[in-house]
Amino acid sequence: MKFSKRTIIIALLSAFVVIIASTGATIENAGPAGEKDDYVFKPNLSDYHIFRGKMNNLIPFGGFYRYTLATTLFTDYAEKQRLIWLPPGTKMSRINDGLLNFPDGSMIVKTFYYLFDERDSLSQRHIVETRLLVKSKGKWNTADYKWTDGQNDAQLFPSGGRKLVTYTDKSGATRSISYQIPSKRNCATCHNSNGTIFPIGPKVRNMNFEVPAEGKTENQLEAFEKLGILDHFDVHKSASLPQAFNSNYSIEDQARAYMEINCAHCHNPTGRAKGTKLYLSYSLPLYQTNILRDQKRILRKTGNRSMPKIGTTIIHTEGVELIRAYIASLNKTNQAQQPLRSRL
Repeated sequence: MKFSKRTIIIALLSAFVVIIASTGATIENAGPAGEKDDYVFKPNLSDYHIFRGKMNNLIPFGGFYRYTLATTLFTDYAEKQRLIWLPPGTKMSRINDGLLNFPDGSMIVKTFYYLFDERDSLSQRHIVETRLLVKSKGKWNTADYKWTDGQNDAQLFPSGGRKLVTYTDKSGATRSISYQIPSKRNCATCHNSNGTIFPIGPKVRNMNFEVPAEGKTENQLEAFEKLGILDHFDVHKSASLPQAFNSNYSIEDQARAYMEINCAHCHNPTGRAKGTKLYLSYSLPLYQTNILRDQKRILRKTGNRSMPKIGTTIIHTEGVELIRAYIASLNKTNQAQQPLRSRL
């Protein structure tokens, strides 16, 4: 019996489909991420088993490690919980005082929420979103999950959008914020350097400080080493980022640290705002930043046409005051250093 070439091809394809179906696999999920290099995110946050019990209690399973930062990104006054997960048996390592080196398979989890009443630390939360950064095949991938109205799970939300949040602030005033959940494209805009996605916060210098630990304080990086999730290095020989809004630091240190975290991911030689030639990394000496050259423009951008363009919908009052105080201090210093004739 003879078969045409077309009949044979159809038969082979049909057999392939039957084999795939019988193994419970699909072309999309065969292997780590199908035939594409892109990591495939799961539809629900609960699929990752990050939180145990009631999800909105935000109690992580073992293997998820909390971390905090010396100076943090402003996101419309939202509170944040930060977690790191590493594949069993792996560790983070230090390359320099910048971003930690994470092993493949690592996950960074950041959940944004508001207390219904900021005057009460035990107040219920309104959880808005959880952002994931997952390192797969040497590349970081981003996703955003929007929490449901019932606060019992969060769903993959690549398109982004607004969420109205109302809460009572520390002064007792009622505040309403049209919170912006970023789209996948928005995430890639900030977490991007030369076309490569990368985390912003967990840098050695921004994690190298004392944190509360069972009634005492302990260096956060040394604590990670004791937990077996960070290779040993001498933290005392590594840089530490100052804490913005901590009066133990100078106005200059506070403001430069604030700009490092809130601005420098775009304002650097390979970032989205590289064309401005305004570089705001804390590690740069002042003369290399062009802050002195652009101080008037910086002040203009602290108003209603504020920066950053993504991630905030309202002005950070305390941040604006800090930057204005810093610019004013630069003017005083420059005037004091100039010869009398040039200041007349």
